[in-house]
Amino acid sequence: MSISIKTKHTTRRLCHLILLFLVLSGCSPKEEPEFLLRTALLVNEDHTWFKAFVYFGGILEERSDGRIKVEIYPSEQLAKEIEAIRLIQAEVIDMTTTGSTLTNWFEAATFCELPFLMQDSTDMNRYINGPVGKLMEDEMIKKAGLRALGHFERGPRHLTSNRPIRHPDDLKGLIIRVPNVPAFVTTWSALGAKPTPMAFSEVFTSLQQGTIQAQENPFAMINNAGFSEVQKYLNLTGHVISWVYPVVGEKQFQKLPPDLQEIFLQAGKEMQAYEHRLFLENEKSVQNELKADGMQFIEVDKEAFAKKCEQAIYDSLSPEMQKIYDELKQEKDDAI
Repeated sequence: MSISIKTKHTTRRLCHLILLFLVLSGCSPKEEPEFLLRTALLVNEDHTWFKAFVYFGGILEERSDGRIKVEIYPSEQLAKEIEAIRLIQAEVIDMTTTGSTLTNWFEAATFCELPFLMQDSTDMNRYINGPVGKLMEDEMIKKAGLRALGHFERGPRHLTSNRPIRHPDDLKGLIIRVPNVPAFVTTWSALGAKPTPMAFSEVFTSLQQGTIQAQENPFAMINNAGFSEVQKYLNLTGHVISWVYPVVGEKQFQKLPPDLQEIFLQAGKEMQAYEHRLFLENEKSVQNELKADGMQFIEVDKEAFAKKCEQAIYDSLSPEMQKIYDELKQEKDDAI
């Protein structure tokens, strides 16, 4: 009988020890990465930019043997675009995507999304890989403290509304949400509308409530944000061919040792290539989805739009930017 009691005690003690080990093992802190990079995105998890950053993070974690980890926060959870840039500069967060919003730091960024300058992705890639693209990347580091890791093509921007817009005359008095970019305000004002700068995360509710009556974005962003629920017409203005840069804070990048910097930059190139494949696959299917959701596609008089605002756009540029604009237009004419 005493042996049985002793055995029970031994068994119970062993169970307690195993349970304690399991509890302690579960509570022990996981090994933290040497570099944790927080990324703020304005798009949600279904967008190609989010998927590209997930791919990028996977490459980095694998090739750095866990020394780098990327945390991604979609839908402006961490910050709106301009706030995200300021937080990166303050080293509170580390990465985001940005483009013409950088005109708040340097004027050359206006060429990322200057209305009616580029006609297609051929034009876009020529500018990105030429002197203007180099100027923007240099200015980004010097004046905004950001390093570009590549670029994501956005596709043409189009106007959505609840009345069809075929000609600039149809815009009179229309309240249009625009990003906080001077060239956009200039363009839509010259076309007769009432542009209203607003954060992207506020657009759906503002359209729903009637605070604004229209907005403009590429197909993917229109679909991603569910604007078909609050807008009936997709007017094919194609007024901007544009791109954004996935960026990291320059201070944060310089803190990486040389071996990790090399891995980081290579992963950036691969992220760009991966996102571009997703973009091409998505661009056609997303139009079909918007049509299936009930949006009516409206053909517009693009020449009338471009002609009406061309001088206002040019006059809004500084003499230095006007010179670049003239060179780009000449380069474009020579390529035709």
